[in-house]
Amino acid sequence: MSQTTRAKPFNLRLSSTIIFMALLTWMAVVPFAAQSAPNDGVEGLTEEQAAFAGRALDFMSEMDAQYFGRAREIDDGLTVETKDFNYDFADYLLKVGRGPIVEKIGRMTGIVLKPTSDIQRQTVFGRYFGIDIHAKTPLVGLLHAAFLIQYYPDGSSAIGGTLNIVPGAARKEDLNYIKEALDGVFAKHGVDGAPHRKRVCEGTEMAVDHRYRRRLACVGGSFFGRNMMAVNEENFLFMTEAYDTFIDAYMTVLEKRKDEPYTDEDVVAQDAMRLNWFEDQMFADPYAASGITPYEVWSFSFSPPVVKF
Repeated sequence: MSQTTRAKPFNLRLSSTIIFMALLTWMAVVPFAAQSAPNDGVEGLTEEQAAFAGRALDFMSEMDAQYFGRAREIDDGLTVETKDFNYDFADYLLKVGRGPIVEKIGRMTGIVLKPTSDIQRQTVFGRYFGIDIHAKTPLVGLLHAAFLIQYYPDGSSAIGGTLNIVPGAARKEDLNYIKEALDGVFAKHGVDGAPHRKRVCEGTEMAVDHRYRRRLACVGGSFFGRNMMAVNEENFLFMTEAYDTFIDAYMTVLEKRKDEPYTDEDVVAQDAMRLNWFEDQMFADPYAASGITPYEVWSFSFSPPVVKF
């Protein structure tokens, strides 16, 4: 089922969906090196920047197809729903799958048109792309994976994201497997993973209320913060490979554990994990809790399928 929700009257600005599809179609026939067309209805990208923007859009499209496809392979009962939320400050393209095994997989694509907070910057081009996975089995925890690319009017750029597991009743051997998969990407690209892992373990200093911060397994990494990576070939290859590798490892664990028996204690741990994630989004996350990302957006795409109080 597809539904579009508009929070403002239609104006002359093309919808993000039309621009997204038009840009993808245009990229298919124009070489990356020659790209200089405006993105998001704003002039200002160089040929090199437009090339990376096009590659980022391709990457997000591939991740969407790959992991919703993987979810369907694991769970043939998966049903998918999409919603678009369009505001004067941002557009959000959302997609959620629900099934008896993959209880919920949610995708959020965010396009910020103008900042609404001092922790945001005006962009010439930008995309936020996030995938959350809530498995029915409590044995694998909750996955949250985000990817971000932005270009700013002064010519600077940022690429990053976050790769998290909220463990619940996840098994240590599986968490180690996911950690080692990401460690392999760190080693391949010569990236020191320690500061990124420390940041994901300690949580963001920008949390609205630190008491409700998500309690994460220290197996992923955070690539957000004040000193994000600039967009260049090496950083782009590293960040996209890290994102893909981390989700792939989680899905491998989910496929392995989906039919294994679990205990009442495992379910209690899962319930606590889901409540913690919901509380983090309500009270701690600097974007969700502060209202920068509207409740109807993050709750549809990222909130757990069931929260028990």
